[in-house]
Amino acid sequence: MKFEQAFEAFMSSQIIAETNNRRRERLERGLGYAEIEFLRSVWYPAAGNFNHLYPEWEVKDFSNNYRYLDFAYMPGQVKGAIEIQGYSSHARDMEIWRFKDLCIRHCYLALDGWVVMPLAFPSITESPKQCQQLMLSFIGKFISTHVPVSLSWVENETIRFARGLLRPFPPSELSAHLKVSTKYARIILHRLCDMQLLVVTKGQERARMYQLNLAI
Repeated sequence: MKFEQAFEAFMSSQIIAETNNRRRERLERGLGYAEIEFLRSVWYPAAGNFNHLYPEWEVKDFSNNYRYLDFAYMPGQVKGAIEIQGYSSHARDMEIWRFKDLCIRHCYLALDGWVVMPLAFPSITESPKQCQQLMLSFIGKFISTHVPVSLSWVENETIRFARGLLRPFPPSELSAHLKVSTKYARIILHRLCDMQLLVVTKGQERARMYQLNLAI
C-alpha cells in the first residue's frame, strides 16, 4: 500500500478509536510536517506498517501535567517513545528553560519505564537510511516479548542474532554465527519463518535475505 493511503487509514483509525477528547482534538488538527516526514521517510519504509504506533500519545508527568509524545510505540506491555527534535526549536534557538524542561521530560519518561528515542529532524531528511536502521533496532528491542518459550536454543540464538542486526541478513551470516552449515541455517530460518518470527526480505522462490517480523 502506498504511504499516503496507509497514513490516511492510520490516522482515521486513531481518531475513531480515541475516547480522550484532548488527544482526539490534537489528532484531528493533524500531525506536523516533521512528524509526517518521519513516518514517510523512516518508519513506514522500515516497518511497512503502523502497528502499535500511537501519535500524540498523552502522558502525565510527576506534577500531573499533561504532555504529549510525538509517537508512542507500545506492543504489549512495553513502552517506547519517539521524539522528533527540530534543530531550530530544540538546539540552536532554544531558551535555557525549554532545554531544562526537555531534559526533565525525558527523565520523567525514563523513570516511568519508557524507552526514549530522540531523532533530530535533520537526520530524518539527510540520513533516512541510518534512521531506518535505528528504528529497526528500536522495534527489535520489544520483539523479544513475543518469542515463544518453546523455541530451541539454536532458534532462540537466531532470534537474538536477528534482533541485534540493523539490517536483513543472508543464511551464510547465520551459518558463520552459529558455526553450522548453510543448509542447516536455512532449515532454521525456514522454521522461524513458518512460525512468523522472521520474514523473507529478498527472493521468494529461493529466500536469500531475512529479518525479524516487525508486524508481530
